[in-house]
Amino acid sequence: MTRSTKKTLRALAEARRGLLVPGAFNALSARVIADLGFEAIYVTGAGVTNMSLGLPDQGFMGLHEICEHTARIRDAVELPLLVDADTGFGNALNVRHTVRQLERAGADCIQLEDQVSPKRCGHFSGKDVIPAEEMVGKIKAAVDARHDEDLLIMARTDARSVHGFEAAVERALKFSEAGADILFVEACESAEEIRRLPQLLGRPQLMNMVIGGRTPLFDAAELADLGFGIVLYANAALQGAVAGMQKALTVLRDRKRIDEDPALVTPFAERQRLVNKPYLDALEKRYA
Repeated sequence: MTRSTKKTLRALAEARRGLLVPGAFNALSARVIADLGFEAIYVTGAGVTNMSLGLPDQGFMGLHEICEHTARIRDAVELPLLVDADTGFGNALNVRHTVRQLERAGADCIQLEDQVSPKRCGHFSGKDVIPAEEMVGKIKAAVDARHDEDLLIMARTDARSVHGFEAAVERALKFSEAGADILFVEACESAEEIRRLPQLLGRPQLMNMVIGGRTPLFDAAELADLGFGIVLYANAALQGAVAGMQKALTVLRDRKRIDEDPALVTPFAERQRLVNKPYLDALEKRYA
């Protein structure tokens, strides 16, 4: 399964048809994404940090946390997994270790970024980036570390917010030459920049649509027409889940009860379906 999901993801990215990929912050959110018919899942570092630690995306997540969540999600779904590995958790040797750990955990694509550690969300102020040559070394280490040649390495640059658009493109070209399979220029700040990227970079690219962030929001179909391989909504599920919790719990606080209202809560039976209870019940009978 792991090898086939890697091959599948590579083909999807190289098709450049704007593959729409939501982010998952745990196994249940991954199940919901798969159940709704999406073709791949992004294991979001910001989502894991927000939902598991209750902290902002400012470098608090470690390798252990992202490996643990990746392994749990891998067990829950059979879709290709793109995994956010932040800065790789150190230098080039640390990146080598990170790639080996995440590949064993079930990642099909590993994303690495060129921020100075501790990193920040790509749409926060106060970011800085490491020298391009240092990031090139990290990418080479990541490429060399993978056991399966179909494991994709995605290189993200945050240089747009620090040094400008042209500098970010220049870095992305260097990362491509170093062996990155997918390129990710984070936090573009104009529609014109987004339209130019596919003309300037040869590798398949990911465009990140951050709800409330710095980048203008585009329809995924329009991004597909421009030639982007992947359209990421890393935390749409998280933001929707938080809104749902706030709505339901406000009703509970004010009315002192919640009935099984599908407008407020997922019905009991639907929750059991999503966590595979009918399947496990059948297995229990088989093994009894």
